[in-house]
Amino acid sequence: MQVYRNFRDIPNPLQVKKTALTEKRAALFAAFPRREQLRFEISIDPAFATCSAFLRVHSDDDGRVMEFPFRRIEAEELDFLTRDRFAVSVSGAELCSNAQDGLFYYHVVADTAYGRLYSHGEDISEYAWFSDDESFAQAYQLTIYRDDFTTPDFLKTGVMYQIFVDRFFRGGNADPRADVEMAPSWDAEITQYPAYPGAPLKNNLFYGGDLDGVRQKLPYLRSLGVTVLYLCPIFEAYSNHKYDTGDYMRVDEMFGGRAALDRLLAEAKQQEMTVLLDGVFNHTGAISCYFNIDGRYSAEGAYQSTASPYYPWYTFQSYPDQYTCWWGVKILPTVDSSNPDYIRFVTGKDGVADTYLAAGIGGFRLDVADELHPDFLRALRRRIKGYSRENAVIGEVWEDASNKEAYGKRRRYFRGEELDSVMNYPLKNAIVQYLLQGGAQEFSAVTRTIYAHYPKFVSESLMNLLGTHDTVRILTILGGKDVTGLSYEQMKDIRLDEEERMLGLRRLRLAYAILSVMPGIPCIYYGDEAGMEGAKDPFNRRTFPWGREENGLLSFYRQMGKLRADASDILARGYYEVPYAEGEHLVLSREGETGRILLLVNAGNTPFSYPVSGSCADLMTQLPVSGEKVVPPLDFCLLRVSF
Repeated sequence: MQVYRNFRDIPNPLQVKKTALTEKRAALFAAFPRREQLRFEISIDPAFATCSAFLRVHSDDDGRVMEFPFRRIEAEELDFLTRDRFAVSVSGAELCSNAQDGLFYYHVVADTAYGRLYSHGEDISEYAWFSDDESFAQAYQLTIYRDDFTTPDFLKTGVMYQIFVDRFFRGGNADPRADVEMAPSWDAEITQYPAYPGAPLKNNLFYGGDLDGVRQKLPYLRSLGVTVLYLCPIFEAYSNHKYDTGDYMRVDEMFGGRAALDRLLAEAKQQEMTVLLDGVFNHTGAISCYFNIDGRYSAEGAYQSTASPYYPWYTFQSYPDQYTCWWGVKILPTVDSSNPDYIRFVTGKDGVADTYLAAGIGGFRLDVADELHPDFLRALRRRIKGYSRENAVIGEVWEDASNKEAYGKRRRYFRGEELDSVMNYPLKNAIVQYLLQGGAQEFSAVTRTIYAHYPKFVSESLMNLLGTHDTVRILTILGGKDVTGLSYEQMKDIRLDEEERMLGLRRLRLAYAILSVMPGIPCIYYGDEAGMEGAKDPFNRRTFPWGREENGLLSFYRQMGKLRADASDILARGYYEVPYAEGEHLVLSREGETGRILLLVNAGNTPFSYPVSGSCADLMTQLPVSGEKVVPPLDFCLLRVSF
């Protein structure tokens, strides 16, 4: 055996592997049910002369530190070298103690001929290194969730479609208010935008899109493979965007009122589509029956009297004109979502949730979920699941939601009591970075980390997106336009030139192909499939270009929707891995019991060759493939390998 003067010179010092009794690919995941029995194995280069080792686990919830000693097992032959192997088994219940769930971080400690050493390395890799400095130890994340935690099946297949109702389609049954400004035509440019970020704005420019318009376009949505409709807010509100709720118990008459919603829900059910509503529960409008800043509602609001039943919902610094509001926007006073009366109003019997669940919606997407109190989230999820375990609660979270900290507190979204899913912004950002800058390795690291940190069935239910009402249009981004630092006056006129648009369209095909094979459900922001462009809000909210769609792109979206349906046996629950990621070339794999889906992506300017074997077919052409598959520049290949 070779002797090293310094332990840092020893190659391939440590491997850490994780297995589980019921999950055959436990090494891919860092989230397990409480009932799970986990087995940790380490393999150490014999040059360390390791005499003992133990697993050190830190509870993020209560600060407990637990140590579990490894036992030595038989030697392993690896690359003609004998390695020292150790193993220990730990149950989720053992880690959680009296709790039902928990977030933990662990690392390996080994006593060696070089003294006590500590592991460090990426928590998505089984390969690690040693340090003699404990403060340098890098921990692996481990989440234990409740044994009864599940997510709805309807989020695991099909396609989701997000609709900004006023800008989608005119059904003709809406009732314009006297205080709104109606656009002169459907195609008229947006003329209302702030002078600077955060500047006051009426937001009362309407184009006349309504819920009957959505209903009338259900056949079009079905042609895209859409199975889930996500509607931006429809509650009564002053603005066109409706994030300033005026009355939760009323559907806005500008959108056709409650009758139009009932018609949409009935027809969507016939089309086997689930409808999700936008739940804006962190704040209301200042113009509302709850705050009533201008007195237009007959009820006495919090702004008018401290005796109002709604006064305890809000936080005033100096009554009545200084109050807590969302990001300082005075028209959006923040609600104290820990207030028991407010929680009952939304989640109690005959409350807001009851009203719309009884009407037939399939759940809510929660606006700014980070700002909602955990007590509110738990009560809302209980109410929603009380109607059906198949109803969904999706949170707006922009980061890794498994370890998210907000306002100084660690969130517990995926332990089994708060959320089913979140909007997958990390995936969106990774796709954009990969297509614009290359770096397939970074894409692999980001996605493998997300899908490792989340429970597998949460990953399978993620809302995967390329754009929303809050982001620059994806075609504008992929066409190479950077709107950073531009004024609203400048952003109004942003358009791709012909060369930029052609490049953007080619990249968008790659982006949606990636989105379509990842764990979770792809979500189309209305009009992206038609080639809509636009900078930041409000220019990402233009009207749908009916009759002027980018037909080649639209046909592609329809083809991908059909392919998702045809391959649902694999895409619903297949394991996600990245067999190859180098520079501008990326290979993604989803493997199920019947076969494997491979997506070969070439974001570069030169052909990319990848070897394939077995019974393999190109899903886009339906032709058999064998040997090496060559992917042209800025193109992709979608293969199915049958077992």
